[in-house]
Amino acid sequence: MKHPQANIHPGAKIADGVEIMPFATIEDDVVIGEGSKIYPNAVVMKGARLGKNVKVFPGAVISGEPQDLKFQGEETILEVGDNTVIREFVTVSRGTAAGIHKTTIGKNCLLMAYTHVAHDCQIGNNCILVNAVQVAGHVRIDDFAIIGGTSAVHQFVHVGAHVMVSGGSLVRKDVPPYVTAGREPLAYCGVNSTGLRRRGYSADKIQEIQEIYRIIYQTGLNNTKALDQIEGEFPDSVERDEIVKFVRESGRGILRGLF
Repeated sequence: MKHPQANIHPGAKIADGVEIMPFATIEDDVVIGEGSKIYPNAVVMKGARLGKNVKVFPGAVISGEPQDLKFQGEETILEVGDNTVIREFVTVSRGTAAGIHKTTIGKNCLLMAYTHVAHDCQIGNNCILVNAVQVAGHVRIDDFAIIGGTSAVHQFVHVGAHVMVSGGSLVRKDVPPYVTAGREPLAYCGVNSTGLRRRGYSADKIQEIQEIYRIIYQTGLNNTKALDQIEGEFPDSVERDEIVKFVRESGRGILRGLF
């Protein structure tokens, strides 16, 4: 399963059932889980920790040195979860000492061709980054988020769970969970009801989320007063508490409303 024309460092830890194709490069201090497949001309650099059944397609370079002038060669890592697919010419940098020392890509993710994920990012499970998405350093993207093609995500931005961001977007502000975002400048365009239905959310739960965002975006209240009203009117729930916590803790401020 290891082609003789692949360049594999003897210090790499490669599980049973891993297929490494010709002209792939595996550096020292790399761990690759069972069932994974490294395609021709892919490069897996030091510090990579790949789970099971990960696919790295031709031309991808993962766990490369961060494009950060503060990086001084410190020992940092990149973690990639089980069943994640990294398509052609994707680049993913490992972490830095100035950040959290690691970059994380969750399970069951799809990083389409030419995507870039910078140092110290945290990408959740079941996320999709469509072709040529560019994610700057220290970005957090939560589970089931989809970032449309050729979008650019500003450093330190937080994108919530179940978010759908339109293609070609410039994501400069935090995007709270369960919403769709589009236009320029990027704005709240409603609740991601289609995605939520596909993932088993009931009509009543989707309506509750819609009502919560109506208070945030359509009543004219500032965020503090809107959150107080939400906590007073809606019973405790995972979704309510997640939205309130996200908005309250937003570092860059949440994206604007549509009008």
